[in-house]
Amino acid sequence: MLRRGVRAVRAVRGVGRADLFASLVVFLVALPLCVGVALASGVPAELGLVTGIVGGLVAGALPGSSLQVSGPSAGLTVLVYEAVREYGVQALGVIVLAAGLVQLGLGALRLGRWFRAVSVAVVQGMLAGIGLVLVAGQVYALGDAAAPPGGLGKLAGLVSLPGRVDWVALSVGGASMVVLLLWGRWRRGARLVPAPLVAVALASAVTWGFDLEVRRVRVQGLWDAVRVPETADLGRLTEVGVVGTVVAFALIASAEALFSAAAVDRLHDGRRTDYNRELMAQGAGNAVCGVLGALPMTAVVVRSAAGGAPSGGVRAGARTKASRVLHGVWLLLFTAVVPGVLGVIPVAALAGLLVHAGCRLVPVREVRTLWSGHRGEVVVLGVTAVAIVVGNLFEGVLVGLGLAVAKTAWEISHVHVETEDRGDAGIVVRVLGHATFLRLPKLLDALDALPADREVRLELGGLRHVDHACAAALEGWAAARERRAGRQGEVAAGSPVS
Repeated sequence: MLRRGVRAVRAVRGVGRADLFASLVVFLVALPLCVGVALASGVPAELGLVTGIVGGLVAGALPGSSLQVSGPSAGLTVLVYEAVREYGVQALGVIVLAAGLVQLGLGALRLGRWFRAVSVAVVQGMLAGIGLVLVAGQVYALGDAAAPPGGLGKLAGLVSLPGRVDWVALSVGGASMVVLLLWGRWRRGARLVPAPLVAVALASAVTWGFDLEVRRVRVQGLWDAVRVPETADLGRLTEVGVVGTVVAFALIASAEALFSAAAVDRLHDGRRTDYNRELMAQGAGNAVCGVLGALPMTAVVVRSAAGGAPSGGVRAGARTKASRVLHGVWLLLFTAVVPGVLGVIPVAALAGLLVHAGCRLVPVREVRTLWSGHRGEVVVLGVTAVAIVVGNLFEGVLVGLGLAVAKTAWEISHVHVETEDRGDAGIVVRVLGHATFLRLPKLLDALDALPADREVRLELGGLRHVDHACAAALEGWAAARERRAGRQGEVAAGSPVS
């Protein structure tokens, strides 16, 4: 069956050896990640594979980014886990389906390019927060221990973790991380066989060969794990919390996919990404995943710990979108022909893979660069990450976006007050820049410091923008000064506010 599949693939017009090899590389990277992300999300391993298959066969075949590979992402693990814990795995399908429809709507309205306007600090903070929560949760899985709920709960539970771990499982997981790091440094070997596959394969071979008592992946069959949403499940969309989760899925998955597309475009000289079409392709893929009750999909960010899945195909020589479609074919063939192999994989090895993934999500180098010239961006990044750890992903991103907007408003809201003493002609006061409520205390302090016994002429022609709060404050200041002077005309209005 596999030989027939290879012959059929080679017969496809436009598929060259480079794309065929690249598809195999991406498949080998995606296989352990699909399983690991599913387990970390609290759902059967098969649902992660279903999402990987749909990401290749559906999203991969649609127009958009030609070389970007889609599938379950570590970046959505925390959000999916919380949704499954709150609403149950039965509601996952309808949530993902609705999120896909939202993405399709955003793409149809041509709003894809607006995702590029999101602050980079917020995105990096989002990834850092996800990485911290992911690492904190998977450390428990390294030792076959149960993880407490919530980001803070996971962090607090680390104190008592040493007394609850299975040291055999911890050794397997730790060794997997060592292999992952060392093999990744051997560039020639990593090009032939991806480091995640080597780490998981060695861990599986050791635990099977020595019959180690560690927890392994439970396999129940691909089709048995699929659950099509029923009519009763659709009623969950009337709940406020479910709607909020749908919006979070749609926005975060879309942002990650489009940021990834921009990064992949920098790695090749081919056709650029059509952001609206890519958004619709992601939406179509998520709609199909929702119908099958699987995990949400997105294109993995290049610098995430997915081993460079989106860029893996590019670096392996991919030239067309055939490589991303074929990786879905290989996943389907694998799960159909040899599904029992998954039952040999130790959970601790996959946990080591995801701990490595979470560490790579924390942008340490970017923080160092930002700190030297843009410390305000570091504050936004840090607050976003902490908000995600303390609260949840959706709330953390909203806090980060709000802080980024406030920071930008503060930076562009510059107002300067100049005074010119003309002797008997009085004092001329010129207000320049952008007068907003954020700078209102500074503006009023400067005006109140003017001598009360002198005539003042206020010129506002240098203002590029004035909001309602400042306009009302200036009018009130002028009226109060006239009343104190006891006569009209002491303050003459200058140029009109624009």
